[in-house]
Amino acid sequence: MTDPRSLTLGDVLREHRRSRPGKTATVDGDVRHTWPELDDRVNRLANALNADGFAAGDRILWLAQNSSRLLEALLATAKLGGICCPVNWRQSPEELTFVIDDVEAHTVLWQEAEIGDSVRVGRERASSSSRWVQLDSATDPNSDEYEALLGDASPTDPDLDVDPATPVLDVYTAAFEGRPNGALLDHTAIVTQSVLMAMLQGVDHEYRYLNCGPMFHVGTLMLTLATFQMGGVNVFTPRVDAEELCRLIDSERCTGAFLRPPTIAQIVEVNADRRYDLSSLRANPGPDAWNEMVTLDTSPRARHRGGYGQTEVMGLITFGALGPGTGNAGRPSPFAQVRIVDPEGNEVATGETGEIVVRGLTVMVGYDRRPELNDRRQRGGWHHTNDLGVREADGTIRFVGPMTRIVKSAAENIYPAEVEAALKRHDAVADAAIIGVPDEKWEQSVKAIIVLEDGRSVTAEDLIEHCRSTIASYKKPRTVEFVDALPKRGNETDYDALDAQFGGGGYPGGD
Repeated sequence: MTDPRSLTLGDVLREHRRSRPGKTATVDGDVRHTWPELDDRVNRLANALNADGFAAGDRILWLAQNSSRLLEALLATAKLGGICCPVNWRQSPEELTFVIDDVEAHTVLWQEAEIGDSVRVGRERASSSSRWVQLDSATDPNSDEYEALLGDASPTDPDLDVDPATPVLDVYTAAFEGRPNGALLDHTAIVTQSVLMAMLQGVDHEYRYLNCGPMFHVGTLMLTLATFQMGGVNVFTPRVDAEELCRLIDSERCTGAFLRPPTIAQIVEVNADRRYDLSSLRANPGPDAWNEMVTLDTSPRARHRGGYGQTEVMGLITFGALGPGTGNAGRPSPFAQVRIVDPEGNEVATGETGEIVVRGLTVMVGYDRRPELNDRRQRGGWHHTNDLGVREADGTIRFVGPMTRIVKSAAENIYPAEVEAALKRHDAVADAAIIGVPDEKWEQSVKAIIVLEDGRSVTAEDLIEHCRSTIASYKKPRTVEFVDALPKRGNETDYDALDAQFGGGGYPGGD
C-alpha cells in the first residue's frame, strides 16, 4: 500500500490533470497538449511498455533531440517504477555503442533526422536486445513507430505503487575515470530540486519555458522539471536555431530559456531589425542590444548567479541566491548538508581547503551498475564530489576546482588545483600544473610547470613569492619549470606525462 506521505513524478502529473484540466502543458511544433491530454499519452506509453514486459527498474533509453515525447517517456517510466535515460545525441557511433550496451534498456526511443546513421551503427555494434521505437517516422523495418505504439494502448492510468526513493532519471556524467557513468536520480530529488529552483528563479504556473538547451544535461532539465512541477508550459524545439528561437519566444510568449552567450549573440544578429518581440523573455543581462530586446530577470537567482553543483546532486547544491557572501558558490541548499573534509573524511577548519562532500534529499541514489565507484564516492554516508572547496568565515562556500592527486608535504595535504588557481592569477601565466616530486625530508615537494603568456616573462622566484602571498606558505611551489605547452589527454592536463618528464611521484596511496 502506498505511503500517504509519498509523492512521485507520476503523482504530480495526476494532480495537474485534476487541478489544471484546461491548461496547456506542452507545446511541440504544431502539437499542443493540455494536462489531461499529456496524462493520457503518458498512460498509453506506460501501458504499452507494461504489456511488453517492462517492469520496475527497467529502462528507456532516449537517442533523440529535444521533444515533448522525452517528458512523456520520463513520466511513463515514473508511473511504472522505471528509469529514463536521455543521452547526448551528438555522440559518435562508438560512444553510442557503449551507452546502448551500458544502459541495457528495455526500450530505445530514437530518431532518424540528423542522427539516424550514427544510431544505426551504434545499434549494429551493440549487443543489446532492446525493443527499438522510432520517433519521427516508420522508415526503419527493425523499429516500431511511436505514435502507433501509443494508439494501440489504453489511456487508463496503470496506478501502480512506486517508491519515490527509487531512481527515475539516469543522466550520464563526464568520463572522469575513463568512461562515462550514469547518475541515478530519484523522484524525491527531482521534486525537491524543482520546488527550490522554482522559488529561486521565479517559476510559477504562468512560466513558459523554452526547452532549447540539451535535455540530456541536468542544467536544462532542472528548469524543464521545475516548470512541470509548478504547472507551467514547456515549449520544445529540437535544437538551437536562433531564428526559430526568436519565433517561438515571440509566438509562445516564452518567459524562460536555456541560452548561452554564443546563442545570445546569434539572436541579437537575427533580430537586429526587431521583427520578433522578445520582451516576454526574462533573461540575464548581456550586450546592450540584447538588454533592449528582453526583460531583465530580477529573480533571486538572476541577481546572485553564483553556485556549485554537478549532475550527481541534481544540478546545483549551493546557490548565491541563498545569501551572497565571500564564497563564490553561495550557501548550501536547505535540503542538503555540505562539509569540507580532509582525505580521512574529517571536517577541516574554516578557511582551509578540502573536498566538498554532500548529503541530502537531492543527492543521487548512486551510479548505475558501478558498485566499486559507489563505494568510493559514497563512503561514510556522504557523496564525495571529487571537487575542492573552502568554507569561508561567513559560512559561504568557495569552489576551488577539481580534485586531482594530493601532494603530501610532511603532514600537510596540498591540492594541486588550489595552487594552480593561485598561479593562474598571475598576469604572466597562461597555464599551470602542479605535480609532487619525491623529497627525502618532506616526503614530497611541490613543483610547478608553467606556460607563460606570449611575450611575458617572470622568474621562478617571482611566482613562488606570488603564491606565498595568496595561499598558505607550505602550499607554494619549491621549484618551477617553464614549458611551451602542457601535455593534454583530451581537454585535461596529462599529469602522468608531467610526472614522467619532470620526476613526479611519491603520491599518498600510489607511486
